[in-house]
Formats: sequence, structure tokens, C-alpha cells
Amino acid sequence: MADPGAAKNNVVPLKERPCPQCGRPAVDRFRPFCSGRCANADLGRWLSGEYRIATDEEASVDEDPPEDL
Repeated sequence: MADPGAAKNNVVPLKERPCPQCGRPAVDRFRPFCSGRCANADLGRWLSGEYRIATDEEASVDEDPPEDL
């Protein structure tokens, strides 16, 4: 059986992780980012669709919109 303490040694606490955008130390106010600039850059990537998962499925598009809207 594996030592339960060994798995804990591989885990990096959230407070010690660097900014996912630039690698600098994270700041509490913008956690997990180091600044508002890096946080906004990440948000821009989400909104532009840059963070998407490729799939082989066809997009389903309804021809008629729902009438209750």
C-alpha cells in the first residue's frame, strides 16, 4: 500500500503557485494571478473562445427559436 504522506509532497499549495499567465508570484488581491493585467488577459482568452476543447461532434443549431422567449 502506498504511503499517504508521499502524495502530499507532490501537491503544491495554491498560495505558492505562480501566476498561470506570466509565472511571477501570485498576489492575494488577484489570486491566482499576479496582477489585474494578467487576470484580464486570461478573461479575454476565455471570452474570445481561445480556451475551448476541440471535438468531432457537429454543433447543434435549432432552426426555430423557442417561442416562450
